[in-house]
Amino acid sequence: RGLGFARMTSKVPVIAAGCPLIFRQLFEKVSSTYTYLLADARTKDAIIIDPVLETVERDRKLISQLNLKLGPIINTHLHADHVTGSGLLKQIPGSFSMLSYYVGAKVDKIIKHGDFIRFGNFELECRSTPGHTVGCMTLVLHSAGIAFTGDALLIRGCGRTDFQGGSAEMLYDSVYSQIFSLPDNYSLFPAHDYVGNTMTTVGEEKTYNPRLTKSKTEFVKLMNELHLP
Repeated sequence: RGLGFARMTSKVPVIAAGCPLIFRQLFEKVSSTYTYLLADARTKDAIIIDPVLETVERDRKLISQLNLKLGPIINTHLHADHVTGSGLLKQIPGSFSMLSYYVGAKVDKIIKHGDFIRFGNFELECRSTPGHTVGCMTLVLHSAGIAFTGDALLIRGCGRTDFQGGSAEMLYDSVYSQIFSLPDNYSLFPAHDYVGNTMTTVGEEKTYNPRLTKSKTEFVKLMNELHLP
């Protein structure tokens, strides 16, 4: 299986809130999943978002090489297309798993809408964005102008809405109220991409997303007629 690789995205500021930010976008090619490693470069406090089982050793090696102190291991939702790497990464001292309260799964710490996850001098705002699944969470780093959207909003697309408590109506409302309400210049990083894209912006998706530029009625009809396997 694929070992994945690291990408450094130049549009993400290296300084945010007056502090240097370490940012790595990592890829697992079998499930086309993005994992994100963020850290305060001064304190070395780090978080990881959506780790994949098959690339845990890659992630552990990078964390060690950068001399980071891993704390929160966050899944934006329960993933159906891969096994999370949270269990193995939790072997790193000081780390712990986090998942939305609305999933109902057993984790070390639950997160709810409006919570903040802190690492060093940074903090992520948790925004509940159900629709793909009932427990989807979007994580916003306002100091850097970026958000991690999981499967709720993809680049020129969105997650399916026909399983795990999904709802097309709910997803449309979530995207418009919690993601499209962010400033247009905020950069968005999804949990997947299947054609090689790495990031987008709020403004781009509001203009060019072929699904979410439709009316709510049109969107619901489209999603309900996908008939995905």
